[in-house]
Amino acid sequence: MRIAFFVNSTAGEASYYTTTSLALAAMARGHEICYMTPGDFVLRPDDKLMIRATVVKSGKSRKADAFVSGLQSGQAKVETVAIDEIDVLFLRNDPSEDADERPWAAQAGTIFGRLAAERGVLTVNDPDGLARAQNKLYFQGFPEAVRPTTLISKSIEEIRAFIDQQKQGAILKPLQGSGGKNVFKITSSKEANLNQIFEAVSGEGYLIAQGYLPDATAGDVRMFLMNGKPLQRDGAYATFRRVPAKGEVRSNMSAAGSAAPVDVTREMLAVAEIVRPKLVEDGMFLVGLDIVGDKILEINVFTPGGLPDIAELHGVDLAPDIIAALEQKVEMKKSYGGKLSNRTLATL
Repeated sequence: MRIAFFVNSTAGEASYYTTTSLALAAMARGHEICYMTPGDFVLRPDDKLMIRATVVKSGKSRKADAFVSGLQSGQAKVETVAIDEIDVLFLRNDPSEDADERPWAAQAGTIFGRLAAERGVLTVNDPDGLARAQNKLYFQGFPEAVRPTTLISKSIEEIRAFIDQQKQGAILKPLQGSGGKNVFKITSSKEANLNQIFEAVSGEGYLIAQGYLPDATAGDVRMFLMNGKPLQRDGAYATFRRVPAKGEVRSNMSAAGSAAPVDVTREMLAVAEIVRPKLVEDGMFLVGLDIVGDKILEINVFTPGGLPDIAELHGVDLAPDIIAALEQKVEMKKSYGGKLSNRTLATL
C-alpha cells in the first residue's frame, strides 16, 4: 500500500508522536509512506486531484528519532503524486493548531479529504464525520449518560449560575481548542479572577463549563478505539492513565502530564460501548476517549496520541494492528469494486 499521513507540518512532527509510530509500523510491513500538509493539495483544471508528498525512503527498520530527522531534512524527497496513486489518506492534523494563524488550513484536511474519498481513496477518519467534529460541540451528540453536566455559552451570567449549581466546582475551557490550552478549574462563582478567566477564554469564542469530576484529580484514562471498539491484542488494551503534573488541573501530555499504567475496568468498557454506535455511524476509524469514572471528558477524533507510551508501559506495540486493519479495508474496497462508501469502509 501507499499511505499518506496528513499533518499540520512536517517540521512540527516528533519521534514520540503516534503518527511516527504508525508510519514506522507501515514501513516495517513493507508499505510506502509519505507526509503531506494543508498546503500540499492541488486540484488541476482537468479536475485531477494531486498532492505534493514528502516521501520517506523505505529500508531497514529505523529508530523514531532517525525517521523524523530524515523526514525534516534533505533526505526526504517532495514528489507530485496523483491522489489515485494513494491507497490510504490518514488525516492526522489538529485543526485547532491552525485556527488562529492559518485559519485556511484548519479545514483543508476535511475539504480535500472529501475530494480524495470521492475519487476512491480510503480516507480515515471519514472527512464528513470530521467536519462535524471540528469543535467540542460534537461531544454533545453522545448520550447524556456518558457526559459530565455541561453548559455552552458566552454569557458570564449563565456561567456564574451554572458554577453555583456544581457542588464540586466546574471546569471552564474554550469550545474550540486542544492540548489543555485555557482550561481552568473554578470552585465558586465568587472567585475574584473569574471575570479575567472569562475574558481570556471567551476571546476564542464560546465556552464550555463542565461539572468537575473529583476522580479527575488522579488524571483521566486515554483509551483508543478502532472501528468503534477498544483497541487491544490478547487482552492488552491500548489504554494508559494521563496523570496531571503537581498543581495542574490538566492531564494533557502537552501540559506536562505523565503516562501511567491502568487496568481496564468494566466501567470503561461500558462507556466505550455506549459511544460506539455514533463513532461507527460517523466513520471514525481511530479515536481516543478521555475517561474519568463512568464519564468521558473528551473524544479526540483528529490526532489521538499515546501509542508510544502504551508500548513502553505495556510492552505491546499496537501500531501494527492499526496498519493491518487498513490493509484489510483496502482489500475489502477492491473486492467490492468501490461500491462501499468511504464512511462504511472506515469502520468495518
